[in-house]
Amino acid sequence: MQNAVYYVSYKLKKGASAADFLQAAEELNNGHISKQKGYISWQQLAEGDTWLDLVTFEAMEDVKSFIANSENPNELAQKFYSFINLNSCKSHYFSVERSYK
Repeated sequence: MQNAVYYVSYKLKKGASAADFLQAAEELNNGHISKQKGYISWQQLAEGDTWLDLVTFEAMEDVKSFIANSENPNELAQKFYSFINLNSCKSHYFSVERSYK
């Protein structure tokens, strides 16, 4: 079985606190995302004002289920999204073909 990655790039809203945003992300991860079927990990990367989330799941069907369930965000997700310029979001999902560690 191949792992799958949900990839999202975005920018924070002007004036948003990165520290507060990261706290909201941790709360979302611990309270919701990490409990989703097939969840493996969530990495957050930043370069300048661009952020990137890489959420890894056991299988592509887990990613697709996660995306479908995200259409009705809970309170933790709403808080997380409140920091993001939603017009800047670009998302994709990929199968992991090979991984080097």
